[in-house]
Amino acid sequence: MADDKKDDDKKDEMNPKAGELFFKSRTVLVTGGIDDKLAAKVTTQLIALAEDSDDPINIFISSPGGHVESGDMVHDMIKFITPEVRCIGSGWVASAGALIFVGAKKENRFCLPNTRFLLHEPRGGIGGSVSDMKIQAEQIRIMRERFHKIFAEATGQTEKKIAADMDRDFWLNTEEALDYGLLGKVITSAAELK
Repeated sequence: MADDKKDDDKKDEMNPKAGELFFKSRTVLVTGGIDDKLAAKVTTQLIALAEDSDDPINIFISSPGGHVESGDMVHDMIKFITPEVRCIGSGWVASAGALIFVGAKKENRFCLPNTRFLLHEPRGGIGGSVSDMKIQAEQIRIMRERFHKIFAEATGQTEKKIAADMDRDFWLNTEEALDYGLLGKVITSAAELK
């Protein structure tokens, strides 16, 4: 079991040379499931890059989503630091990944041509005593309303429309994401970020 943990840690470590190049390019990756470990890594990188310079930071996102509060941590840090943060979607930007994506201003939200977006209300298992389940259900309701507000502000849609759309899985291709206000621009090359 301990050897498996060491192997997982090695997989997560980036080659130091590649890490230096990413730092110099002011690029951060959000890939795979979003959890506290990924959020800690990404926010650490954002803080370090913000301390280094006020030049823009690029976050590439390809994620199925994950833990909401971990997504909140990155979303809030994007807004907190001084440098402009440009979010670039690639592959899919789903659930908590979309929450991170809308942390950037609309004019700083880009994607590559084949990106798909998925919005839906928060999900989670409820268990324990009846009293605990009531508390958990109320917390999910509060989180859902907060999502409606965040995505309404980010897209220009009404909270009522966001609520109706997010009631079930709401998939958008690039054109639909542009029309919806989720996305600022579809790009095909890095030159378009300059």
